[in-house]
Amino acid sequence: MKLQNIIAQLPYTPPFLFVDELLHVDENGITGTYTFQDDLDFYKGHFKDNPVTPGVILTETMAQIGMVCLGIYLLGNELKKDTVVAFTSADMQFLKPVYPNEKVTVTSKKLFFRFGKLKCEAIMKNEAGQEVCKGTIAGMITTKL
Repeated sequence: MKLQNIIAQLPYTPPFLFVDELLHVDENGITGTYTFQDDLDFYKGHFKDNPVTPGVILTETMAQIGMVCLGIYLLGNELKKDTVVAFTSADMQFLKPVYPNEKVTVTSKKLFFRFGKLKCEAIMKNEAGQEVCKGTIAGMITTKL
């Protein structure tokens, strides 16, 4: 599966799409990037006169790249229109702030994928190569009822 095809199959659109490009994917993991543009709505209030990307948005970015994109790749031809990827858990450590106009790279390694559950270890780095957050993310891949 081509990397652009994975992005095209994501169930998100702006302003809630946090994947710009995928750099690598295989059965063991994935790497992708996203740039937090300064006009994103949440910067207006988080924080006043000192915009910082909220941790929940960093977690969502890691989940979209590190779990959902990887899940789409792992499903391959089994991916159907009624397939749903549901985020189930995250255990994150936030190490550095991410500011407007920063580009981040997310690298995720599959811990396991069985019985419809995908669990990964993910790391987000800034352009200087510093870890800004890391943790474990998991989700269920199922079909709509």
